[in-house]
Amino acid sequence: MANPPSSLPRRRPTESGRPSRGHAEPTDDASSRLGATTRTSGAVVRVKKLFAAETGSYFVILGTTLFMVVLGLVMVLSSSSVEQYIASRHTSFFGAFIRQGTYAAVGIPLMLIVSRLPVSFFKRWAWHILGATIVLQLLVFTPLGYEIGGNRNWIDLGSFTAQPSEAVKLALAIWLGMILSVKRDLLDDWKHLAIPLLPVAGLAIGLVVLGGDLGTTMIMLLLVFAAVWFAGVRLRYLLAPLAFLAVVVPLIAQGSSSRNSRIAAWMSGCTDSSAYQAECWQTLHGTWALASGGLFGVGLGNSKSKWSWLPEADNDFIFAIVGEELGLIGAVVVLALFIVLAVGFVKIIRRTNDPFVRVTTGAITAWIIGQALVNIAVVLGLLPVLGVPLPLISAGGSALIVTLVAIGVVLSFARVPEQAGAPERLPRQRVGSLR
Repeated sequence: MANPPSSLPRRRPTESGRPSRGHAEPTDDASSRLGATTRTSGAVVRVKKLFAAETGSYFVILGTTLFMVVLGLVMVLSSSSVEQYIASRHTSFFGAFIRQGTYAAVGIPLMLIVSRLPVSFFKRWAWHILGATIVLQLLVFTPLGYEIGGNRNWIDLGSFTAQPSEAVKLALAIWLGMILSVKRDLLDDWKHLAIPLLPVAGLAIGLVVLGGDLGTTMIMLLLVFAAVWFAGVRLRYLLAPLAFLAVVVPLIAQGSSSRNSRIAAWMSGCTDSSAYQAECWQTLHGTWALASGGLFGVGLGNSKSKWSWLPEADNDFIFAIVGEELGLIGAVVVLALFIVLAVGFVKIIRRTNDPFVRVTTGAITAWIIGQALVNIAVVLGLLPVLGVPLPLISAGGSALIVTLVAIGVVLSFARVPEQAGAPERLPRQRVGSLR
């Protein structure tokens, strides 16, 4: 029996010079289409992998944040247009809007970059981040620092200014999460709670106090107490510090004559006619702006208060312009957005078993949501004027960029449950396999 040939004979080409139909080679057009399809499929796969690990909380927080930034840009444009037109000698309405848009263009990519960092990065660099921000805060007491409204809390960098205390808040939240998670088994002993929390946090807050910024000081104190509470510290350990602060905060408030007069006018209910032209001017015009908005508002861009009647209309009192132009419905929408943001934060806190994630997210939640409530309370006349902006909506570069980075930190916790310390899910088993 003959052996089979070692190789099959090669099929001859046809008269046209091309291989026969069974072995047709792809043409250049077919190759290019195949390559384009492959590249497109690869890009789709990469995008799917990029967002495959994201949780529902991730997209809720991200979507709400982006919507609030856009809303803030619209309201900054509306509330600042008149003042910018006057300041530019009748040449442009868009100065503050362009600056705020630039800050948003910087802050949003930073937020997305930070959201891709692992949790271990923040734990490892917590001390370094806090130290760097404290050094920046010290610069306000050098020739670079200057005062605004009696508060020495800014540094002048030539073409722009910066408020280091905003970065200190974020650094303090991360550091508290790290130190309280490391000491989680020792927090029943007040000595381990006090050291190094009191000296380090006291230094960070004390530098802001020396600058005379009462509003930022109150937010930082709220941040610290929230971190301690989310760490599971017993409430009796917090009674003495709370009593101490109840005595110290009024003393700090009296350190500035202008602040002291504002608080006194607020406590009197702004009934003194002499205060109408002074300390109560901003509070009263903020209240009148809200009242004139009614249910549906006077229309976007139609505010009368922004015509030099309401100071800081694009910053501390932007909520009054929201209420005036968009009415009660617009004001409620802003409140609802902060509630949605808070719910997203709380979901991350509830699902994690990593103490670092829980404490840091709790501190950032208290900071952003607490600051929003303080700002709105000031506009409503429930608190004296403290100079606290509305997060994500008020004009201001340092506040917007740092707040977006802080939300990026929370988004990094929300990305992958395993990274955030969520308990592993048990594999499903068929009912028949259970014995």
